[in-house]
Amino acid sequence: MGKPTGFLDYERKVSADVDPKQRIKNFNEFHGHLSLEEQQLQGARCMDCGVPFCQSGMTLCGMTSGCPLHNLVPEWNDLVYTGNWEQAYNRLHKTNNFPEFTARVCPALCEAACTCNLTGDPVATRENEYAIIENAYEKGYAAARPPKTRTGKTVAVVGSGPAGLTVADQLNKRGHLVTVFERSDRIGGLLMYGIPNMKLDKKVVERKIKVMEEEGIRFVPNADIGKNVKADMLLKEFDRVVLACGSADPRDINVPGRDADGIYFAVDFLGRNTKSLLDSGFKDKKYVDTKDRHVIIIGGGDTGNDCVATAIRHGAGSVTQIEMMPKAPDERAQNNPWPEWPKICKTDYGQEEAAAVYGHDPRIYESTVKEFIKDKSGKLKGVKTVRLVWEKDASGRMINKEAAGSEKVLDADIVLIAAGFLGAQKYVTDAFQVEVDQRANVKTASGSFQTSVENVFTAGDMHTGQSLVVKAIRQGRECAREVDGSLMGYTNLYIQ
Repeated sequence: MGKPTGFLDYERKVSADVDPKQRIKNFNEFHGHLSLEEQQLQGARCMDCGVPFCQSGMTLCGMTSGCPLHNLVPEWNDLVYTGNWEQAYNRLHKTNNFPEFTARVCPALCEAACTCNLTGDPVATRENEYAIIENAYEKGYAAARPPKTRTGKTVAVVGSGPAGLTVADQLNKRGHLVTVFERSDRIGGLLMYGIPNMKLDKKVVERKIKVMEEEGIRFVPNADIGKNVKADMLLKEFDRVVLACGSADPRDINVPGRDADGIYFAVDFLGRNTKSLLDSGFKDKKYVDTKDRHVIIIGGGDTGNDCVATAIRHGAGSVTQIEMMPKAPDERAQNNPWPEWPKICKTDYGQEEAAAVYGHDPRIYESTVKEFIKDKSGKLKGVKTVRLVWEKDASGRMINKEAAGSEKVLDADIVLIAAGFLGAQKYVTDAFQVEVDQRANVKTASGSFQTSVENVFTAGDMHTGQSLVVKAIRQGRECAREVDGSLMGYTNLYIQ
């Protein structure tokens, strides 16, 4: 695939980002993009390797290596190189329902597993993907394609995040009549209110939703199943129901002072911010204003980084990010060889912006919160932290303990808890009376998406726990295939 000597002839080239001090002035996407001609040269770098690990999606040492969707990466890299953009889109869309999302928010598992990455720089696969899908919209290749026939079967999908949208898209293509119920006022779930606008512009989400509507999918916002819409109604009116509500129950930090005014869950902070931006350009003031405030974020993952970037854009006086784990190495360790996912220190866009604004990386490693400190009126004024020491126990498992005399008090006006999620929200699982496992994820048999309730299926984070958008899409495709088989007695839905 590509040019046989392309990885030798051309250096990896990716688009330049807007300077951190400039991009923090707004909530717009800030990645530049290569011309199609330059992108074709990047496609040429795909080296026709014997085993394309980029599309393997296998698990190595508990981590995913390569694309979970098994995208036909070498094929569409070659088509980019030859300038066959329409066919490149067709091959990409065959395995990926939403390349417009993954090209923006996926951590590029394909690139980490690229054979070129063994001794050099990987193929710029994610930017090739971006070029393919955006060119497809521009040229009309990605326009609506309604199914030619309908089966008459009806399916309700609860939740419009990446898993729910994928289920709906796949089953609609098969000819079933699909209705998607979303509790928020806008469709998109995590894509709409969980990921900030500068990372995924909401016009991109709305563009795809419009195409899906034109293809015959019905969307119902403001429908909170288990609250203002009864689960029994869905079970009676639809042949099948798919639960794809995400892992939406946030993990709390239960220490003294937790009731202080000024502590928010990250998902609420980000959601309110995006809603205010879309509703009024922040004029309604219905967001958490961090201007001139000391902001502390508890959690070091992608959500924590998004909180860093959002707080900075509102003019935070300082931003500190607290992580329990030690800092990862800057380069691969010997016990973390390719093609495993590289366990190295990742400095994301939010941390880059913090370094540019405040002059240092905002992260404090190997620390945890012991107490939230309040003033006399109950408002947050500080956070007491303690340093952690990691060591192996008798079984070889890593555990932590507090380092004596390491307590510190940090100024804090606002704390954002980004410590992950505990599983599906109980009122939803109770409404459908589905069984859950010990992690509060909806329980199914191994390799199945059928819940304990007849005709009710589940997919995405609600099924597996918090994970990546690309894995949610994979779950949605597999679930849709099982639902289709239960409706028709057979299925011809393509997964990989």
